[in-house]
Formats: sequence, C-alpha cells, structure tokens
Amino acid sequence: MFPSPMPLAVRVIRAEHDALAAMLRTVPLLLEAQRHAGAAPDFGALRAMLFYVDEFPERLHHKKESELLFPRLRALAPALRDTLDDLEADHAQGERAIRALQHSLLAWEQMGESRRDKFTEQLRVYSARYLRHMKREETEILPRAAEVFSADDWAELDEAFGSHQDPLAPRPGQSVDAAYAPLRERILAALPAPFGWGPSLRS
Repeated sequence: MFPSPMPLAVRVIRAEHDALAAMLRTVPLLLEAQRHAGAAPDFGALRAMLFYVDEFPERLHHKKESELLFPRLRALAPALRDTLDDLEADHAQGERAIRALQHSLLAWEQMGESRRDKFTEQLRVYSARYLRHMKREETEILPRAAEVFSADDWAELDEAFGSHQDPLAPRPGQSVDAAYAPLRERILAALPAPFGWGPSLRS
C-alpha cells in the first residue's frame, strides 16, 4: 500500500503515463481518419508531438526512473532484477527509436506518400512497446515500491519527479512553463477530443 496521501512521484508518473498513452493511441486513429477523408496530415503538429516525446518522457521521465527509482528498487527488491533490466533496455532503446521515428516522419513529409506506410508502421511498433513498458512499470514496479520504500525514499523521489513540468500533464494548480505553452497548444489543437481540442473522431 502507498502511504497516504499518495506520493507525489507516483501521481506524476501515472499522470505522465496517462498523457503519453492517450497521445500514442490517438495519433494513429487521427492519421487513419485523415487518410480516409483524403485530408493532408499536419506535419508540423506531428513534429511537435515527436519533439514532446523526446523532450519529456525520453529525457526527463526516463532519466529520473533510471537514476533514482530503479537503483533503489534493485537494492531493496533484488527479485525485480530481470524486470528492471528489461525496463532499462527499453529506456536505452527509446532514444534511438524516437530519432528513427522523427527521421521517418521527415522522409514522409519530404518524399511523399511512398513513405507514409513506413512511418505508420514504425509508429505502431514504437507505441506498442511504449504502452507495454508503462504497463509493466505500473503493475510490477510501483506496487513493489509501495511495499519496500521508506518515507525518506518517497520524499527524495517526490522532490525529483516534482521538479519538472510536463506540458501535457500539469498538476492541479501548476501552470505550464511559458516556454512550452506553444508546444502544448499545438499538440492539443491537432488532437481530437476528448484528449485534445479538435473535433472528435466519432463526430
């Protein structure tokens, strides 16, 4: 059981997972709806989304898990070693994968429809791996952390995970960093409701 109130680190991790999962699930649906309607994709918005993934989940969220959360669990829950090894490998592979996805998007934008299928397949694989990764963290890592971490452990993690502002997952009462507000607006304007501000795909 988590201490009460639930640690800030857990709330941040889950909120950031939820925001990213919603985007990863929505983008393929949006692209398919645009193709069906004969509408051109918004490459600028797609670039913004991939930049967001690189800037926040890959560079900040994963870094704090790898440097703080995972080492502490290795020490206190050695039975999780293989799981943590798998998740660390995902983190290492993630930065390469997002670069490849960004390149594939640029190829589609510059070379035309002949490159669409490669991008959409890479996006499908990337999204499936990322969604599986986040599910493992929430079902295997966080519950074990709740069992073995002390109040001091949680205090350090709360400080670390509470120190950055994810523009797609701001905490209640937290304003989005002004430097990232245009990025947030660009992404949310392009994505359909209920995650974004655009028309629902069901309408």
